[in-house]
Amino acid sequence: MIIYTLNFLDRQVINILAEPIKNELGLMDWQLGMLTGLAFALLYTVLGIPIARIAERKNRPVIIATSVAAWSFFTVLCGFAQNFVQLVLARVGVGIGEAGCTPPAHSLISDYVPKEKRASAIAFYSIGTPLGALIGMSLGGIVADAWGWRTAFMVAGAPGLLLAVVVLFTLVEPRKKLAVDLAAKAAVAGPTFVATLAVLKGKATFWLLAFAVAIKAFIGYGQQPFIASFFFRVHETQLAQLAAQASDMLGFKVGVMSFVAVMLSGLSGLGGVFGVWLGGYLADKMGAKDVRAYALVPALAAILPIPFYVLGILHADALFALLFLFVPAVLTSLWYGPVYATAQSIVPPSMRATTAAILLLIVNLIGLGLGPLIVGGLSDFFALGLGLGKAEGVRWALVSSAVLGLIAFFLFWAARKTIKNDIVS
Repeated sequence: MIIYTLNFLDRQVINILAEPIKNELGLMDWQLGMLTGLAFALLYTVLGIPIARIAERKNRPVIIATSVAAWSFFTVLCGFAQNFVQLVLARVGVGIGEAGCTPPAHSLISDYVPKEKRASAIAFYSIGTPLGALIGMSLGGIVADAWGWRTAFMVAGAPGLLLAVVVLFTLVEPRKKLAVDLAAKAAVAGPTFVATLAVLKGKATFWLLAFAVAIKAFIGYGQQPFIASFFFRVHETQLAQLAAQASDMLGFKVGVMSFVAVMLSGLSGLGGVFGVWLGGYLADKMGAKDVRAYALVPALAAILPIPFYVLGILHADALFALLFLFVPAVLTSLWYGPVYATAQSIVPPSMRATTAAILLLIVNLIGLGLGPLIVGGLSDFFALGLGLGKAEGVRWALVSSAVLGLIAFFLFWAARKTIKNDIVS
């Protein structure tokens, strides 16, 4: 979970830095979308497959430690970028490093815990998503306010270089201790990638969940780079007042960026941490009686946040909008544990890392690769093409993307009909 927290911290810190980066480098919103999405996702998604294939046979902690060191180095490198192209290349490097984290991690966790606790365990690991975003946004905003956005990248990346060493000497590879012949054979000669695809081909549950989560990821990743920019553009005057009031209360100066960073990260991050844990707990608790709960909980995570999010974005009051976004932060995070646990449960143990990588390939190529780019493009279209201005442009881009959650709901709901027959391990 600590590893995954740093994973998302380094991945998401750019979101709070988007506006100063845009201003210094003279970028459009679609370029911000490229930096936060496609540049990162391009090799992140593709390399996940071969790394997962290695993880089916080799030492998974070593793979994870190497990945931590790589993505941390490239995060630091982002702080030295002098133009758009250099920053894109550094973000590609971050994606290359992070490709070696989740597939072997999911496989390890599934080996560590019994089946009936799998959703809760993977949900606990997935807490790194909102926790990393929380720390990344608050830390990035505070450091950028004091020393600039370049220093924020360096501060975000440096701890991972130390953590990589800790990971190497503390994580346990359970294959070393398994004496069962079947487990030993699986570690030496696991099934081929084609064999794993052949198994998944007959698992309707996998494909329904994969594309449902891809849409959820499209919404989430698409909105994240622009939510801070939304508040800076739409509520600039009120934010300055709120930051001044906070300064008076605390007795020291609070910058506008620091105020927005702490508020957004605190409300959405803490809400996300609670939501991820709750989703895993509910799925395991309800799933003990009816396995369809592993699809029902994500379905609720898709449809319930929509009205709360839209109301928050459309409201004229900045403080109300900030507080209102806490509700979708909780609800939209419920799917992590149930979905990832189900993906690990519909294939034999020797196919788990590869299955996780295939799932992430679909989810991140659509969600992370296209989400920020298209939401940024929509923002530019509304702002320039329709003449609404950059403030209203980003507002309606966020609202438009939120409604796509309805499609994810129907896909999750459909998975309830197939999940019982597809679970095997």
